[in-house]
Amino acid sequence: MNTYSSALPRQFRIRRAFLLPLGLLLGLTVLLLVICLLQGLRDGKVIILGAMLLPIGGLFVESLARRTEIDPEGVTVHKFLRRRRLPFVELTAVEATLVRKRAFLSLSSLDSFVIFSNAYENFPQLVQTLMTQVPDEVISADARKLAADPPTKSTDIISCWVAVALMVLILLVQLFSGG
Repeated sequence: MNTYSSALPRQFRIRRAFLLPLGLLLGLTVLLLVICLLQGLRDGKVIILGAMLLPIGGLFVESLARRTEIDPEGVTVHKFLRRRRLPFVELTAVEATLVRKRAFLSLSSLDSFVIFSNAYENFPQLVQTLMTQVPDEVISADARKLAADPPTKSTDIISCWVAVALMVLILLVQLFSGG
């Protein structure tokens, strides 16, 4: 086992910089749906908006609820209505994958696994905290490389703000065109 960090337990959450525009997008989509219904629309627009609410709402709730706690004995990932705990002594592999600027770190045991992405705030600290706690022999070369230089990613945040801007534009068109 690596060195114990006296700063444990630590908590990590999904970046607020992503949650803010995602929450705005969800709210604007609901508002547009309500306006369309108040204007008496019952066509494809209402169906499309209703269908959009499911993934946006699901992603928002899941992202808002996601929390990772690291303590001296293991890591616990809290998700919406569920929780997964992996004790460090049971880990069999720590792997990393990098797809463009999207980084994934997986911790595996015989019975379970968890995957972390750089969607978390303070992702470099999350990786470093994990690396100081897991047994050295289960850490892959790719995971060590990721820990040495964890990438930051902002395209998801930019995409979400673009979607918010487009939703504001659609909302304005709907309000001023009357349908």
